[in-house]
Amino acid sequence: MSQLPIPQVDAPAAVIVMGVSGSGKSTQGALLARALHCPFLEGDDFHDAAAILKMSAGHALTDDDRWPWLDRLTDAIAGALAGNGRVVAACSALRRAYRDRLRAIIPAPVHFILLDPAPDELQRRLDHRTGHYMPLSLLGSQLATLERPDADEAAIALTAGGTPQQLCEAALAALRACPEPRRR
Repeated sequence: MSQLPIPQVDAPAAVIVMGVSGSGKSTQGALLARALHCPFLEGDDFHDAAAILKMSAGHALTDDDRWPWLDRLTDAIAGALAGNGRVVAACSALRRAYRDRLRAIIPAPVHFILLDPAPDELQRRLDHRTGHYMPLSLLGSQLATLERPDADEAAIALTAGGTPQQLCEAALAALRACPEPRRR
């Protein structure tokens, strides 16, 4: 796998792998972090117990549920940036407002990578996933909530086809080619 860094090697940067449940955020985030020699933060680890119980029971989270989670994640991202200068995180970041908040609070440029597999592929993945609190029944609400990044967000969109290694290579190539993201 490629070991080339993201643009502006000397400048701090955060890469957020985003998408709905089952899109491959955790797998790709971990692979990218390994390739970039930086920490990986699993966004699911920052949900509080009440949110996990709510999702486990098949209820979608509201914005009021998500804001504290995003704040905990951004605090962890800021800490990782301070210690390493670079970090990769998995975070659904379903709405533009969430991405805007992440960009506004994270103290470095933020690169978003949207993993966007077809709905039937998402269902297949979730049908075979075990040991996760997010039930298949919430996939529809996540797809309905997803606001794909607008052109002015300069996000990288990948269809999530191919092997995890191939997708990681595509993400690395896209990161090397993309301009410095704008800070908000």
